[in-house]
Amino acid sequence: MDDLNALALGAADQITIETERLLLRPLRVSDAGLIAHYTADRRVAEGTRAIPHPLPPGAAEGFVARALAADRREDVWAIDGSHSQLAELLGVVSLTRMEGDQSELGFWVGAGFWNTGFATEAVAGLVAANPHGSRTLFAEAFQDNPGSARVLTNCGFVYLGDAESWSVARNARVPTWTYLRKMA
Repeated sequence: MDDLNALALGAADQITIETERLLLRPLRVSDAGLIAHYTADRRVAEGTRAIPHPLPPGAAEGFVARALAADRREDVWAIDGSHSQLAELLGVVSLTRMEGDQSELGFWVGAGFWNTGFATEAVAGLVAANPHGSRTLFAEAFQDNPGSARVLTNCGFVYLGDAESWSVARNARVPTWTYLRKMA
């Protein structure tokens, strides 16, 4: 029980953000099942740097525990659609602290919610709230995932250049487009 109390305290310092159809809220221990379900889809895992495929037992629970830890560097929000009669978790959006008032944005949504505008709405809501008080946000999209690139450009991110990142699910380096958004 002490572990659950510690996790709840870790999420206490993370704000909740409302958008038109969504609630961006700290993860809950109960989100692990849907996270495991959505990320078991190879297409979702291969669209990220860090999600393995197949997902090992306990990986989703470990992700939630890290997201709720008081000493985390990354804040993760559940994209919650329950106020719009949708699932409590449609995907996640995150900010990782970097040096010099900068953060890196990441996101994914379950494949059943692609092309619905939920990712764009969630990213736009997080950018507008700017909970880290960042002066610059960075993000990247794999070059074979133009949908994620559209989400970023729709939210005011500007193309910065090409790079590559390691994808755990693909077990390979993957070409990326890097984006930047100056905040005030």
